[in-house]
Amino acid sequence: MKKVLIIGATSAIARSYAKICAGEKATLYLVGRDTQKLEQTANDLKALGASAVYTGTLDVNNTNKHKEILDDCFEKLKQVEVVLIAHGTLPDQTECQVSTIKALEEFNNNGLSTIALLTDLSNRFEQQHFGSIAVITSVAGDRGRPSNYLYGSAKAAVSTFCEGLRARMFKVGVHVLDIKPGFVDTPMTQGLDLPKALLATPDTIALYIDKAISKKRNSIYAPWFWFYIMLIIKLIPQYVFKRLGL
Repeated sequence: MKKVLIIGATSAIARSYAKICAGEKATLYLVGRDTQKLEQTANDLKALGASAVYTGTLDVNNTNKHKEILDDCFEKLKQVEVVLIAHGTLPDQTECQVSTIKALEEFNNNGLSTIALLTDLSNRFEQQHFGSIAVITSVAGDRGRPSNYLYGSAKAAVSTFCEGLRARMFKVGVHVLDIKPGFVDTPMTQGLDLPKALLATPDTIALYIDKAISKKRNSIYAPWFWFYIMLIIKLIPQYVFKRLGL
């Protein structure tokens, strides 16, 4: 039976992926900030067929607690076949522009905390010599757009880190996947004026993740058409791009 660690397990995409794993009778270890939501999610997954579900409460920004939670996970699961890192926030860009404290807080939450987790996890997976490490970043990391460049730069940092980590871990039999969703209908995007034609459901993204892990893909855009959207955006010359309001 598959053993899966999910960090940011109460987020919409993570819950959808966890349901897929539960249907395969996987054993899961869920990590999140809200103990009550974790327990409710665990109960739902058990009802869907999960063999066992463990939980650990963690604020990912408290890097001193990372080892404690990961130690508990590996002690209970012994080995982890898949880890999905799915936490993050969508900050107010204007607020980040005027507050250094807010900017660093959001960069830490969306970038540095993930890099810290990946550093610890990669060493554990290196000892296993197998498994998949999957990380949700964003299409926002492909180019620094004025509407969300703090968020985008944090995600770009994680994607670049994953690229180097992938080359390192490939040599020891470990797979690293970078997942780049576009617009997703989640609580994080509620209130935003997003084009409905481009809005995906968490269940759709979860299916992309599951397929990409099984096929050991390096990086995916989810849904697929975001590859072409971001290709166009990346090809816009800088002298034009800086005049746009993207």
